[in-house]
Amino acid sequence: MTKNNTFFVLLAMFGLYSCTSVKPKEIGVNATNNQSEKWIQLLDGNKLDHWQMYSQDSIKGWNIINGELHSSGAGWDADEDIVTKEAFKNFELILDWKIAPANSSGIFFYVQKNSGHPIYESAPEYQLMDDKGWPQKMKPNQYTAATYAMHAPIGAQVKPAGEWNAARIIVNYPHVEHWLNGVKVVEYDFGSEDWENKRSSDKWAEIPHYGKAKSGHIGLQNAGKAVFRNIKIRRL
Repeated sequence: MTKNNTFFVLLAMFGLYSCTSVKPKEIGVNATNNQSEKWIQLLDGNKLDHWQMYSQDSIKGWNIINGELHSSGAGWDADEDIVTKEAFKNFELILDWKIAPANSSGIFFYVQKNSGHPIYESAPEYQLMDDKGWPQKMKPNQYTAATYAMHAPIGAQVKPAGEWNAARIIVNYPHVEHWLNGVKVVEYDFGSEDWENKRSSDKWAEIPHYGKAKSGHIGLQNAGKAVFRNIKIRRL
């Protein structure tokens, strides 16, 4: 074999090695085959067409102002919470929210409508609150972005009352992630040993149906005064 032929053979072998040694782009834990699924705008203009009351017939305690959804701050047990008309199993939900000083609210998923229980007993909650302005000290698993009374957020940087925060919830059953302002702060799996230990040792020990559903509605709580915008969801 001539020097020239040897050079070309080596060049071809190098090219083949380069092609086969390239690593594929890493795919995140929540990636699915349905990444092109269209986003559903859950707050479209000044309409609440995608929403209904959790356990009442007509919507009360909520008002849309300039495309932003305002809750009246009726209270935890005022029965003025709203839920989506559609139910979801695997999904990605994003929204912006802000809270009034010394107020709290929540985002729920897998809500079982007309369950006969308050919404906070019906489904897991992504907690929203004025962390700095709340009048009393709370447990770590009761602050913003926690799975309320279950999982404490890690590394959460919540903006002060009156400023917009970005929430993101990703559910690929049984896996769940809570994101706050672009940072993943909570991660868990339904039915895991950790989940069951937390569920049975705290607030939900006497609520046997808590966290048992595998699909359900998205809910917003009218506990304190909160404002929501850019509410979108897509199925995974």
